[in-house]
Amino acid sequence: MAHSKKAGFNVLWLQSGGCGGCSMSLLCADTPDFYGALEAADINLLWHPSLSIESGAEALRILQSCIDGTIPLHALCVEGSLLRGPNGTGRFHMLAGTGKPMIDWVRALAAVSLHTVAVGTCAAYGGITAAGGNPTDATGLQYDGDQIGGLLGAGYRSRSGLPVINVAGCPTHPNWVLETLMALAADLFAEGQIDALGRPRFYADHLVHHGCTRNEFYEFKASAEKPSDLGCMMEHMGCKGTQVHADCNTRPWNGEGSCTRGGYACIACTEPGFEEPGHAFQVTPKIAGIPIGLPTDMPKAWFVALASLSKSATPKRVRENAVADHIVVVPAIRKTRLK
Repeated sequence: MAHSKKAGFNVLWLQSGGCGGCSMSLLCADTPDFYGALEAADINLLWHPSLSIESGAEALRILQSCIDGTIPLHALCVEGSLLRGPNGTGRFHMLAGTGKPMIDWVRALAAVSLHTVAVGTCAAYGGITAAGGNPTDATGLQYDGDQIGGLLGAGYRSRSGLPVINVAGCPTHPNWVLETLMALAADLFAEGQIDALGRPRFYADHLVHHGCTRNEFYEFKASAEKPSDLGCMMEHMGCKGTQVHADCNTRPWNGEGSCTRGGYACIACTEPGFEEPGHAFQVTPKIAGIPIGLPTDMPKAWFVALASLSKSATPKRVRENAVADHIVVVPAIRKTRLK
């Protein structure tokens, strides 16, 4: 999209060390007209490396105009982690045609932007790009894992006075991004609306567990034992949905899907450090048969007591369906009237 000179909320989108998956997800937003949704919210996409027609000198003029103040920059969106290597030079990622590291462009643009938004867990916390030995010295915009700092530093504030807004997810839900930008454009976003890790609370105050279609199996601790089983995936299959902050199951992708609905365990992709859990993603680590990662806010003794009671009360229907790939025992028909 060519940048417009009309008044509006100007968004500049840069991609750094990542796979581009958050942009791909954004294009799957629940609207038949992605650009129409932006226009209706008075959001002007100045430039995006994959979605805009400008390239080369034209694109660089837009970036420089934002830094110079010729074009007001209301939201700098960064997708992908920031590559500081080697030795802090940032030369592992040079912005083509500029002879200048991407991290230098990001610092300069973040200094003049009204808001700075990290799109995806890579940009927020380092993510997949920072896994392993991290030879590129990848980091998030204002966090390095769960430690505040990152590229811009703990004290960074945009011109609005807000820290970096971390729209974490791998990838992000498209509507998390759109709702964040729309709230910023409407001046309806304050610091109290981000959580302790910088994520917008409208989705981060929820757990993936909320609305999960497998909740009946969780309640009775009727667990899946292999891929494709219908049962709860917490006990044996590595699911962290009871601990992870996101509204994936009450805000399904395209109104239909989520990881757990598709038969995949929640791997905590909105959390810092999810990329290196210390175990295989499809495995639930245990001590003495008890999962190490217990549901958020639940003491271990309570969980053990609840699990024992629940398993003893599991209906035959739930127990048998949990280890099948389709419903084998249907619910009984009961009269629901009181008389």
